[in-house]
Amino acid sequence: MNLTRRSVLKSTVLLAAGAALSRLPNLRAADAAGRKLRVAVVGLSRGLAHVRALLTLPDVEIAYLAEVDPNRLAIGMKTVAEKQSSGCQPVTDFRRILEDRTVDAIFIATPNFWHTPAALLAMQAGKHVYVEKPGSQNPHEAELIVAAQKKYGRVVQMGNQRRTWFKGAIEALHGGVIGKTRFGRTFYYSRRGALGNNPRKAPADLDWNLWQGPVTDDARHDMKAYVHYDWHWLWHWGNGELGNNGVHCLDILRWGLQADYAERITYLGNRYWFEDTQETPDTGTAIYDFGKKGGCEWVQSSVHPRAAEKPRSEIMFYGENGTLGLNFDWESWTISDPAGQEISRGRGKGGGDAAHISNFLEAVRGHETLNSPIVEGQKSAMMCHLGNIALRTNTVVRCDPTTGKMLDNPAGEKLWRREYRKGFEPTL
Repeated sequence: MNLTRRSVLKSTVLLAAGAALSRLPNLRAADAAGRKLRVAVVGLSRGLAHVRALLTLPDVEIAYLAEVDPNRLAIGMKTVAEKQSSGCQPVTDFRRILEDRTVDAIFIATPNFWHTPAALLAMQAGKHVYVEKPGSQNPHEAELIVAAQKKYGRVVQMGNQRRTWFKGAIEALHGGVIGKTRFGRTFYYSRRGALGNNPRKAPADLDWNLWQGPVTDDARHDMKAYVHYDWHWLWHWGNGELGNNGVHCLDILRWGLQADYAERITYLGNRYWFEDTQETPDTGTAIYDFGKKGGCEWVQSSVHPRAAEKPRSEIMFYGENGTLGLNFDWESWTISDPAGQEISRGRGKGGGDAAHISNFLEAVRGHETLNSPIVEGQKSAMMCHLGNIALRTNTVVRCDPTTGKMLDNPAGEKLWRREYRKGFEPTL
């Protein structure tokens, strides 16, 4: 479905009507506690994991799948058909789903630059939202998506699953198992190749207009060369490794430290391993100072796996009485004394994606509170945005620890928000 000016205007009218209807007293979510929820999944790369998780949960029906790549859409539809007897409708333009008042919630697993614009449209149409990390592509969007949740009163969860998996570990940390926590550390080691060494061919019939969506044209790069994944490594579209994987563990560090916004942020690194078009660092360290609440750092090696020194834990908390390590299996944790000797272990309930998604659905039903409400998720996303600003401006970013607003950083202010393509501007 190509979006001509006429179709964009028509869609805008329909969305406005849908938003008005959604604010009527009967919002369907009001009686969600006792019925099956109807949901839609948008974006079927990461979103395919959402589909598979949803198919294992009771009292939920996947009513729509939306994807601009017809090959991925076909795979998603086949996956649903194998497990779900009721019909599921395929669409290219997810905005068609917003017109259906029987849909309770939308799962957004698009590229980062669509997260906030899509979430706003969904909330304005009366839908609850599960949005993948980081939930925003820049600081302005982080503010916008939180403001929208408050304005429209929807249930909005971010897809940072470790908030569910490590809940027991953080409860133990806050309970004083290692005394007062002073510092935290996390690691990301991988083996990514050079851009162009493993080209990802996009299908000829992919809807490029919808894929690009809110992002303006970039004369420096042909976006077709970076679908479906390598857009992460160009600033015009992505947030680098910090916003891609760093957000997961930085979120847990901030949670463990019981902090909101850092007072000082810096991120040093570069593209050391390959000569290619990638703009974001393949190696680096981001450091966050929360003042009296402590500090933390994220150590990144996206190309070299550093197997000779790989730590036993993905996330480490250092306290007065020892260390708490959250392990790479994403479910267990280890407590060590000040000498480094293991003294106890713990394990979460597990459940993978389904556990975090189930928490969201039960919150929609009114049975549970969210493990990662969007306001908390965006405080962690802001850590990534501000880290990237520090890197790109070669500065130590200073912030108001109560609001997250930058202090005296004119170069950074220029990166606070982006320009949008006409017809796709996110607004409250």
